[in-house]
Amino acid sequence: MTEKRNRNGSSRRASRGEEDEAEPPSEETAARGPDAAPDRSVEEREAQTTAAPPAPARRRGMGLVVLLLLVVALAAVGYRYWGFWQTEPTTAAAPPPPAVTVAKPLVREMQEWSDFTGQFEAREAVEIRARVSGYLESVNFTDGQIVKKGDLLFVIEPKPFELALQTAKAQLSQAEAQLDLSKAQLDRTAQLRKNEYATQETYDERVAQVSIATAARDSAKAAVDQAQLNLDYTRVTAPVSGRMGRHEVSVGNLVMGGITGNTTLLTTIVSLDPIWLTFNVSEGDGMTYKRLVAKGEIKSPRDNLVQVQGQLMDEKSWTLKGTIDFVDNQYDRSSGTIRVRAAFPNPDLFITPGQFGRVRVPMSQDRPTILVPDAAVVTDQSTKMLFTFSADGTVVPKPVELGPVTDDGLRVVHSGITADDQVIINGLLRARPGQKVTPEQGKVEGSGSAPSGKAP
Repeated sequence: MTEKRNRNGSSRRASRGEEDEAEPPSEETAARGPDAAPDRSVEEREAQTTAAPPAPARRRGMGLVVLLLLVVALAAVGYRYWGFWQTEPTTAAAPPPPAVTVAKPLVREMQEWSDFTGQFEAREAVEIRARVSGYLESVNFTDGQIVKKGDLLFVIEPKPFELALQTAKAQLSQAEAQLDLSKAQLDRTAQLRKNEYATQETYDERVAQVSIATAARDSAKAAVDQAQLNLDYTRVTAPVSGRMGRHEVSVGNLVMGGITGNTTLLTTIVSLDPIWLTFNVSEGDGMTYKRLVAKGEIKSPRDNLVQVQGQLMDEKSWTLKGTIDFVDNQYDRSSGTIRVRAAFPNPDLFITPGQFGRVRVPMSQDRPTILVPDAAVVTDQSTKMLFTFSADGTVVPKPVELGPVTDDGLRVVHSGITADDQVIINGLLRARPGQKVTPEQGKVEGSGSAPSGKAP
């Protein structure tokens, strides 16, 4: 028994007789095809039957037939399945559009500000130096002490200056006595001159002597005043109220005084209330401010006391309230900035000259302002954009002009969107321009409430 494969690919067992009956056709018959077989003559068939090939040749012919049938079957199966995949559509469902959070911009009545960093400095800073030379006799303050104007700070040994004052007074008395004598002689000479007992020359000499004595008296008075002034300078007092620095000279040291030359520095004193904050403004910011002044939106600091707010470097809120009281008359050529100064009250003397602070200057009046989360801003090279959700469900990028960030973390938008636009505030990584998205309604909220509804 052998296994015989049907046309549909199934196999069955066949007897040995059936194998003999299923002998393969000759090569000539296979070449001419099945239709040409009946045309052959009886002699040819008999000759073919008589000259049958041997058994190995028959087996090779059967193998070729079986291989041919397998190829045909595989081709039929492949065509069937290929046609099935070509004609039958796919049934896999497309994924839904990505979900994003959208919200309308927040509109708030607020005032815009520009921030600058500056440094505090004392309104009055004085170097205390000796006006007269002498040995330091006493130091009458503690380093770092708060003093008032007129408080005694140092005493330079006064004895030499007291003696000089006494000498000057004595010389003044001598000059005054000489003046009285000259006046008396002039009066007598004048009487004699009326009776012609004195010559004109004598009279003129007496007049000159009075003038000389008067000048000597005035010079003596000036010497007395100078001696008194030098004596007063031995007591060094505070010229302004403020905080003292450390004393540079100890008691017993010789100090060199005077109004010129290398005088001795005794200490320093700085005023604390009020205190100044100086900051530099770039040319671009200065031109923007001047344009707003020209439009009438804000006031000019040269003609008005512009109200500003300040804060220390470790503060989050703007606790200091002051005014701009000075704008320099020219821009610095090396830095391209102009110096501006604001004055702040410092009643508790908490602020120290030299420390840094921040100041914000108003750049508009109170007006409705569009705000969006700062995280919703997308940067494309130098262009700032916001992704918006359109009516057809796609993402539409819109270039915008941005302003500063408010105290509660929201970004001011000057132009580019309206209050009715749906801005994508969350899910920006899943949004692409022109792509369909699934919106989820949200709300624009800041990280905290801005003080007085103001923006920095």
